[in-house]
Amino acid sequence: MGRFFSGVWALIDGVYKLLVILSVLLLVGVVVLAFHGGAPSKIEDNVALVVYPTGTLTESTDQDPTERFIEGFVGEPPAQTPLRNLTDALNYGAKDPRITLAVLKLDAMKGAGIAQLQELATAVKTFRAAGKPVYAYGPYFDQDDYLVAAQADSVALDPMGTVFLQGLDVYQNYFKEALDKLGVDVHVFRVGEYKSAVEPFERNDMSPEAREASKKWLNDLWSSYGREVGHARQLPDTAMNDYTAGLAVALQKAGGDAATVARDSKFVDTIETLQQFRTRIAGKVGWDDDHGTFRQIHHREYLDVLEREKKLVPPASVKKIGLVVVQGEIVDGDSQQGEAGADTIADLLTDAREDEDVAAVVLRVDSPGGSVFASERIRREVQSLQAEGKPVVVSMGDVAASGGYWISMDADEIWAHDTTITGSIGIFGLVPTFDKPLAKLGIHTDGIGTTSLAGAFRGDRPLSPEVSIIIQSQIEQGYKLFTEGVAAARELPIEKVREIARGRVWSGNDALKLGLVDQLGSLDDAVASAVRLAGLEPEAYKLEEIRQPHDLPFRHVLELLGNAQVRASLGSFAPLAALDPVQEAAHALRWLNDPRGTYAHCLCTPSPSRRAR
Repeated sequence: MGRFFSGVWALIDGVYKLLVILSVLLLVGVVVLAFHGGAPSKIEDNVALVVYPTGTLTESTDQDPTERFIEGFVGEPPAQTPLRNLTDALNYGAKDPRITLAVLKLDAMKGAGIAQLQELATAVKTFRAAGKPVYAYGPYFDQDDYLVAAQADSVALDPMGTVFLQGLDVYQNYFKEALDKLGVDVHVFRVGEYKSAVEPFERNDMSPEAREASKKWLNDLWSSYGREVGHARQLPDTAMNDYTAGLAVALQKAGGDAATVARDSKFVDTIETLQQFRTRIAGKVGWDDDHGTFRQIHHREYLDVLEREKKLVPPASVKKIGLVVVQGEIVDGDSQQGEAGADTIADLLTDAREDEDVAAVVLRVDSPGGSVFASERIRREVQSLQAEGKPVVVSMGDVAASGGYWISMDADEIWAHDTTITGSIGIFGLVPTFDKPLAKLGIHTDGIGTTSLAGAFRGDRPLSPEVSIIIQSQIEQGYKLFTEGVAAARELPIEKVREIARGRVWSGNDALKLGLVDQLGSLDDAVASAVRLAGLEPEAYKLEEIRQPHDLPFRHVLELLGNAQVRASLGSFAPLAALDPVQEAAHALRWLNDPRGTYAHCLCTPSPSRRAR
């Protein structure tokens, strides 16, 4: 009988282990499909390349892998689209005989800056220069979409759509009156009269200095936008301002028909539904009966197939140009989504320094700065790379200001766009104290310390004159280090650096004239420069992004699925959705983690208020 039960148990145990193995294999399959599934095995001849970015346009994907897994698992479009995926697809497609034309559908893209859009626009021009047409379609076009769509041979708009162009602005909330009413004292320490990042805590309006500086760089960016669109559409450079200024009157005359106004203003070529557009494009590449649209391949699928075909993999013998992306606020510690952690970036630069196959590094900076301590740590790693004989070239994206400029200044070359926001060479400290509002609630703080500094930095105690002197001294030292570092790295007289510093923001165009950057150009231009500085042949290199690994451990799978259920159930609960702005505001303050409380940060990102998607 014992043998019988032993046999039965062995059978049950075997079946159990087999089920576990099958479950793991099934899980692996789900993960693979979530990240890579659905792509065709080959690229057919005479197809359209569809460039359809979704979510935020980023320099590099920094999204949590659990979120990407959930997106793939439930079939949601990606919440992030790396800019380089789009430019690579267009650049490779321009040379691929199987790709006949390109279609731009940009209405699901958000969060893009002008410099990023210019890089994408350049890739569209490259595609067209190869003799291949580009067609853009939109249910509507806002300011971001349109800069790229305007580069197409033909722009089509839905009959219910509009081209909504409104200009650039910098508006923000000012809290001094509210803080005074609450009794919160915000102690501000800064050097540079243009360092406006702290103004919301000490004023109720924009200072004349901030207004002067912001007006200058906003107009620079808007003028560049107008020239880009005007050249593409063969319109005067003033067409953007004329369209915006006359939109209300033109809509009245057209009975509210915004699509007709856009066509009459020559901002679009045709007005048609999506189905009519599909039929028109099918007349050029043929109809796909299985999917009910023209024959096409999505840009993500296209890159996946090219990778499987080894078209994106150069010989192992070629040297590498390492690409390290600094994206978001610069913070102390590890990187998280929307943040560039000094520990993470320093480790990546160390990896590049220790990799014998890396001949040079391109540092792609899209950051308004943050912690001075964290910025300095990254800068030191740049210097260590150079000490090893590896050139470092900085490619500035939309914003490379304050701490973003701090980490860039020692590079062998700095490349920017004419619309890059840079400079803002200044330092500030911010220390709030809450003793007064606590006292109103009947809460008092008392005690004793061994020195005058013991407990002096508590937020529930007034800030003493002694502590104020200590903080201001560190701020002034930080500003001195910043300006002297710029003078040495950029080979500029210290008097000139002090004149153009003071926390003032500059456009890339002005930064070039002032000597803060070396050249105007794209990421590809910066890569070509790194290749030249490394002494490599133009085609004898591989551009490889150096990034932290994001492996998905199996032990988190149940947790992931649980999170997906929680997110699905909470996402539809309206009261929680109303808290989103509060959560975003709280997250935006995470960069205030410098161990010395000193910051080089620039609140200088222009925002045409995007409409809800």
